[in-house]
Amino acid sequence: HEYRLVQADGSIRWLYGDAIPEREPDGSVLWCGFITDITARKASENKIERLAFFDDLTGLPNRRLLMDRLQSAMLTSVRHKESGALLFIDLDNFKDLNDTQGHDVGDVLLQRVGERLVGCVRAVDTVARLGGDEFVVMLAELDAARDEAAAQAESVGRKILAVLNQPYEFDGVEHHSTPSIGVTLFDDSGQSVEEL
Repeated sequence: HEYRLVQADGSIRWLYGDAIPEREPDGSVLWCGFITDITARKASENKIERLAFFDDLTGLPNRRLLMDRLQSAMLTSVRHKESGALLFIDLDNFKDLNDTQGHDVGDVLLQRVGERLVGCVRAVDTVARLGGDEFVVMLAELDAARDEAAAQAESVGRKILAVLNQPYEFDGVEHHSTPSIGVTLFDDSGQSVEEL
């Protein structure tokens, strides 16, 4: 059995117990076995799981988790007769920033872009980093009418453009980065995750 032990200082230790019961002559039960501290193993498992589903640099969902959430959102949109949208975002001239300012500055820009994107959407939406300078925003629970859903997606797209077009500051130097955004809607039309 694996279980958590909360210590007096609030820290958590994970323990693994393995025991078998033995009946004593007086009818009582004595458990014979061992207990092992598996806290380090649990931390490693959590890190591996996190790396499998989240981008290490930005902490955003990665392609694998996005695909899973997209599949779920597509099923939900059919069931509830709603639409959704995918916004594919690419940072213009990102390579120039990496080449002139270095990869550390590029990494900071990617982190800040991720933070700004998360601030533009609702809790039911997903912001993911596909890799490099490519992000995807999945908007869920949009209007069932395609025209209205398109207008909602456009509104979020314009908000994202406005937020990402704001200057970034790196060590007192202002940097401007512009995004390009492509949008597609999904509903009960039978599209596959791969097609989207």
